Amino acid sequence: MTNRTEHRQTHDGVALSHLALDDGGRAARAGVVIFPSVMNRGPVEEDHGERLVGLGYSVLLADTFGAELIGRDRDTMFGEMNRNLEDRAAYVQRLSAILDFAKALPAFDSGRVAVMGFCFGGLCALDLARSGADFQVAAAFHGLLKPPNFATGKIIPKVVAFHGWDDPMAPPEDVVALGQELTEAGCDWQIHAYGHVAHGFTNPKAHEIGVPGVEYNQVAAARSWDSFTDLLAETLR
Repeated sequence: MTNRTEHRQTHDGVALSHLALDDGGRAARAGVVIFPSVMNRGPVEEDHGERLVGLGYSVLLADTFGAELIGRDRDTMFGEMNRNLEDRAAYVQRLSAILDFAKALPAFDSGRVAVMGFCFGGLCALDLARSGADFQVAAAFHGLLKPPNFATGKIIPKVVAFHGWDDPMAPPEDVVALGQELTEAGCDWQIHAYGHVAHGFTNPKAHEIGVPGVEYNQVAAARSWDSFTDLLAETLR
């Protein structure tokens, strides 16, 4: 049975509400921080977190927007995302603080940590890696692939992006640019592109968001999950 613990964190005056998942044991385990989609943490993140606990990892479902912005409507959350995109350098400081918070949890082995994210959370995982933060794996699932607009550091983690080729929020030129950026950075990187697959492919209820080009794809969801967990096993075990 999964142990669930709510945690509060305040960063730069913003109250954040995280959910930690673990097996309830005393031993620290390799950990995974999950950055949510534009809709903030919810059922999709919790489902992936539960699956990771079942594989032997400790998990922090991060609130990257603020406790008052959990369960809000689409228009509110897209507005918040766009506001945060205006100053990614400032936002990455919040992401770094969340990473430090996770590493300090008793259930986390601070030397074996992965960060994964969906949609906007995928961009957050990439930006945290770009910032020079010290962790082991950065994974973006149908992430936004906008190039950094802030001073970057050495990329330490292995980086993987799982991408739907028909994703209107990350056109092919963004995918190529990401590969070029990561090559120039000299890091260990992979990009998995799935043909005839749209944005949001890991979310069974993606269509409910009501945005064109956002659609669940069971095959791409399964393939990306298998590849991600293989990378975790390779890197964190």
